[in-house]
Amino acid sequence: MNLGALVSESRNPETMDLDALSTLEMVTRFNQQDATVAQAVKATLPQVAQAVDAAAVALLAGGRIIYMGAGTSGRLGILDAAECPPTFGVSHDLVVGLIAGGPGALLKAVEGAEDNPQFGEQDLREINLEARDLVVGLAASGRTPYVLGGLAYARSCGCTTVAISCNPDSAIARAADIAISPVVGPEALTGSTRLKSGTAQKLVLNMLSTGAMVKFGKVFQNLMVDMKATNAKLVDRACRMLMEATGAPRERAEALLAQTDYEVKPAILMELAGLDAVTARARLAEHRGYLRAALQG
Repeated sequence: MNLGALVSESRNPETMDLDALSTLEMVTRFNQQDATVAQAVKATLPQVAQAVDAAAVALLAGGRIIYMGAGTSGRLGILDAAECPPTFGVSHDLVVGLIAGGPGALLKAVEGAEDNPQFGEQDLREINLEARDLVVGLAASGRTPYVLGGLAYARSCGCTTVAISCNPDSAIARAADIAISPVVGPEALTGSTRLKSGTAQKLVLNMLSTGAMVKFGKVFQNLMVDMKATNAKLVDRACRMLMEATGAPRERAEALLAQTDYEVKPAILMELAGLDAVTARARLAEHRGYLRAALQG
């Protein structure tokens, strides 16, 4: 499809006068456009749920979630991947972000890097892609060669693949097992897909990684109980999580966390099941880290 024919590249009739508006009028117009994004994402929730389930299957099989994209889409994937270790206590190689042009493209565009499908395959080969991995291709346009090359290689390896784009029936949607296509319409600034399209992709990525981690046992109730308490703020958060999950007073919570090196999950199990730290860790291991299951015996 011709780039100019894409919904994400067309002109928005509601913002044709951006350069003539007052500042307040201009930002109001931006906000009005942004308000449509959540509804566009809502229409894709069945596909998002499929992707969450596929991601959980990959993780439980010992695989990884791998994001790949160019430009804004690539940066969003890397951002989501980078936030998983501190939030969920997972290793840095469990959720991986790849961007066309390599790490340098995070800060400065690498011209032409996204135009070669072989680069997508090459980047996946370099991280030793396996069939149990989930590969998520991100492209607002839905036609980025780097992403198409990566998805084609991933499918040839037996991986489940997901495409996230903001144009209907896009090339990457047709190339993937699961297609998530929130159609947010023309951007307020023509073709600037860091705006509504970027916001839509961020919303989908938030649900995908968080939902997968819930299913992977990294969440109890709505608490991030595998969070790493690596600074004073997070130590305090760990203490508050333990108090909220168990009803323990602060002094008791602090004493429990001191016995678990500030790991929240075994501390909750100690308090609610009356276990010592060693037994709590063993029980969690028996239940593959699922705290709710460990509490049930």
